[in-house]
Amino acid sequence: MIHAENILICIMFPMAVAMFFVRGNARRFTFAMVSGMLVCLVSAYLSGYMNYLGATDTEETAIFISPIIEEIMKFVPLIFYMLLFEPADDQLYVFATGIGAGFATFENCCYILTNGAESLPFVMVRGMAVGVMHIVSMIAVATGLVLIRRFKALSVAGIVGALSMSVMFHALYNLLVSKPGASSLIGYCLPTAVAASILIIRNLLRRETLQTNAEN
Repeated sequence: MIHAENILICIMFPMAVAMFFVRGNARRFTFAMVSGMLVCLVSAYLSGYMNYLGATDTEETAIFISPIIEEIMKFVPLIFYMLLFEPADDQLYVFATGIGAGFATFENCCYILTNGAESLPFVMVRGMAVGVMHIVSMIAVATGLVLIRRFKALSVAGIVGALSMSVMFHALYNLLVSKPGASSLIGYCLPTAVAASILIIRNLLRRETLQTNAEN
């Protein structure tokens, strides 16, 4: 049995100190990573409690419960940051990426300490699939929020829609990898494919912004 709280302190404390020595996006990203680690721990508590209340097994929890809890917990600091500070699009992306990276880093550390790191395929799956999935889900949410703001459609419905997108993506990934075979391979490749798609969308949005600024 590992003590997740102790692991969190060991990782989070140096990063918290580092925030005093950096500025701008570096501080923003570091703070977001710390926030992602904190919400990862809280999400684990909530998922375990919901698992206990619902008397569900590990697979059912991973497919039906964990995606909702984890994505909501990751979404809370992001929407709070957006509504309170009204950051620029690039700053919102930095904060969203930091939350996803912090969540994935802490979760991977706990899994590796629990299950060991002797198996290279296991480590690669944790890092390149599960870890990337958490980052991609947050970037997808940030993209949704950017589009909502750009078209001046920021509302409760739009915010819930952006959150629902990340929940469905997370649940789809967990469902695909729940069984061995072709579905697992598709699931492992899904985060990278979505990441590439988001990069294309971001480049198109950036190009459109530059053209608009040039015309003005």
